[in-house]
Amino acid sequence: MESYEFTLRFALPFSETDFSDYEDRLFEAGCDDALLGIGHPGRISLDFIREARDARTAILGAIADVRSAIPEAALIEATPDLVGITDVAQFVGSSRQNIRQLMMACKTATPSPVHEGNPSIWHLADILAWLRDDKGYSIPESLFEVAQVGLQVNLAVEGRRADGREQDEIRALFA
Repeated sequence: MESYEFTLRFALPFSETDFSDYEDRLFEAGCDDALLGIGHPGRISLDFIREARDARTAILGAIADVRSAIPEAALIEATPDLVGITDVAQFVGSSRQNIRQLMMACKTATPSPVHEGNPSIWHLADILAWLRDDKGYSIPESLFEVAQVGLQVNLAVEGRRADGREQDEIRALFA
């Protein structure tokens, strides 16, 4: 069994439920491997270190556990997924300047950002694959798996907002 580190952020219904009640319910549902955090009213963040046979099982199992404890919780995002250069450098144990230089030297081969601006944002899975496959970086398999699953979970979360007919028409433009 491998350990997988990831964070899940949920929106909670505005209610009179005490945070400690959520904490107890989450613990009883199997989230005893998560550190709970609250910041914004109506939000909860859970930092997991979960043992599982693969990242998919770890992340989807954690989502299911949270939903069983708090059925009305709505997943906002799974991380790590969207990252800037500083985040990438921290994940791979390099300097921000080194990652930036690699990206500038290989502009055509570097994965396209999700947002190009200041700062630019990428999907971590895309950057890790590029660093591993094209630049020879040693990327822990568990980190790569978590990044891939996080990307897919977040795409599914965003997909809930999509209009099916519009999406079909848009996808046809890329066929």
